[in-house]
Amino acid sequence: MTQFRKAFMAAVVKSLLRGKTLIQAILSYWLSGNKKSKETGTQKKSLQQFLKDAEAALVGPISGDGLQELSVKLKQQILDALQADVQCMLPSYSHQLPVGSEYGQFLALDVGGSTLRVALVELRGREKGSENATEIVSMQNYRITKEVKDLEGIAFFEWMAARITETIQTTLNREHSVEKPLPVSMAWSFPIDQTSLGGGKLSPMGKGFLADIGLVGQDLGDIVKTACKNQNLNVELKAILNDSSACLLSRAYSHSSTRFGLILGTGVNIAAYLPVSAISRSKFGERPAGWFDEASHVIVNTELGMFGSKILPLTRWDRQLSKEHPRPDFQPLEYMTSGMYLGEIVRLILVDAIQTTGLMGGVVPPSLTELYSLGTETISTIEGDTTADLSEAISCFSEKHPSSHAPSVIDMSAIKAIASFVSVRSSALIASAVYALWDIRQEGDQKLLTTLPESSPLRITVEEDLNMEKTTVAFNGSVIEQYPGYLASCQRYISELLESKPSGENKSIELVSAKESSLTGAAVALACLDS
Repeated sequence: MTQFRKAFMAAVVKSLLRGKTLIQAILSYWLSGNKKSKETGTQKKSLQQFLKDAEAALVGPISGDGLQELSVKLKQQILDALQADVQCMLPSYSHQLPVGSEYGQFLALDVGGSTLRVALVELRGREKGSENATEIVSMQNYRITKEVKDLEGIAFFEWMAARITETIQTTLNREHSVEKPLPVSMAWSFPIDQTSLGGGKLSPMGKGFLADIGLVGQDLGDIVKTACKNQNLNVELKAILNDSSACLLSRAYSHSSTRFGLILGTGVNIAAYLPVSAISRSKFGERPAGWFDEASHVIVNTELGMFGSKILPLTRWDRQLSKEHPRPDFQPLEYMTSGMYLGEIVRLILVDAIQTTGLMGGVVPPSLTELYSLGTETISTIEGDTTADLSEAISCFSEKHPSSHAPSVIDMSAIKAIASFVSVRSSALIASAVYALWDIRQEGDQKLLTTLPESSPLRITVEEDLNMEKTTVAFNGSVIEQYPGYLASCQRYISELLESKPSGENKSIELVSAKESSLTGAAVALACLDS
C-alpha cells in the first residue's frame, strides 16, 4: 500500500462515525484505489448502494424531524400506559427521594443471575461531593453456581442467609444480635409482584433457578426472614428494588436533580420519578393505609423495552430478527437498542451484504450463519478501533469468526460503518424515550401545580422542580458505559430534542454515570426509611 493510500485510509477510519462522510470516504477509496480487486465494477457499485441504503434505512428515520416525531408518538404510548396498561409504567412503593443528609452504614444485597453481592455501604452526605458522598466500605461476591441454582425452595434462600452471616462475621468483623432485627435492602433481578416497599409475591424466577419451587406467590420478605431465622440470623427486609429504581436512587443521593435511572446493557429499562396524579389509581392496586396521603410522586418502573409497537422505523433486518424471536412482539424497543440485540442486527446486515455485494470475498464465515453469534462486544471492539489499518478489529473478528477469506481493511471498514449505523440509531431511540419521559414529567408537574392550594407546602417543591435548569438521568450498563461513542451520541440527541421544544430553553438533561448503583441504591432506599 502506498503512503498516499495509508494516509487516505487513516482519514477513512477517522471519519467512521460521520454518516455520509464515512460512506463517501470508504467508497471513494474503493473505486479509485483498489484496481487490482478481482471483484467486478457492478459489485463495487452494489456495495456502495448497499451502504447508502443501509444508512437510509437505519439512520434516515431519526434524521431531521424524524426523531422528534417519533418521540411524540412514544410519549403518547407512555401516557396511554400510565392509564391502562398493566405490563408497563408500574408504580413502585418508593415515593421518597433522598435529601442528601442521610448518614450511616447500611447493609445492601444485590441478587443477580450469576452473583450474590453483600455489601456495607456508607452514606456521608452531599456536602462531601458527588464522588465521596457514598462508599462501599466492604463487599463480598458469591458466585451463584449451577449447584446453587439447583437448590430448591427455601434452601436457596438459606444459602443466601449463610452468605449474609458470613459477610457480617468475617468481612464486617462484627456479631449480630439475634434480638434486634438487622434491616437490609435488596436489589432483586427477578420478577416479583411487589405489594409493599419491603415485600412482594415471588414469581417464577427463570434463568435456571429452582428457588421458586413451592414458594411462588409467597411474600419474598417473609421468605428471606424465615431463611435467615433458620440460620440464627434476625433480618428484616425493608426495601426491594429493581435495577433501574436502584440506579435512580443511587445518584439522587449525590445529585439532587436526579429524576430518572437508565439501565442499558444486555437489556434496557428506565425508572422515572413521576407525579402520582399522572397515573391511574387502578395501576396502584392495594396500598397501605395513608400511602397516598404521603406520596406526591413515585418511582415508576417503565418497562421501557415493551414500548414502540407499530411506531418504530423497522428495517427488513429488524423484521427478520423479530420473525426469528420466540416472542416477536414482546419488547419492540429493546430489540432495536439493547446489547442483547445490537450484534445480531449487525450480523443480519453483514450476511446480507456478503451475499449481495461480494463483501468479504462473498464468503460468509460459518459461525455467522448461527443466530446471535456476532456479539455486541465484538462490534464494540470493531467500532472502537482507531488504528489506520484496523488491525485490532481485523484480529478480533478473525479470531471469533474464522473464514477462508481473510478480512481486508475495506471489509472491516464496511463492517464498522454498518455497526455505527446500528449503534447510532440505538442511541437516538434511547434519547427519544428519555426526552418523552422528561416531557411527561414536566406536564404532570404543571397539572399537579394547578390543583394545589396556595397554602400547600408541596407547591414550593413542585415549582422548584419545574424551574430546575438541569435534570439528571443516572445510567448504568455495559452498552452506555463501554460502547465507543454511544454515551456522547445519546447525550447529543437528547440535547437536540430539548432544543427543539420552546419550553426547553435554558434547560438541560444530563446523563450521569451511576457506578455500583444496585448496592448504593439499595442502601439509599434503606436510609430514606430510617431518616
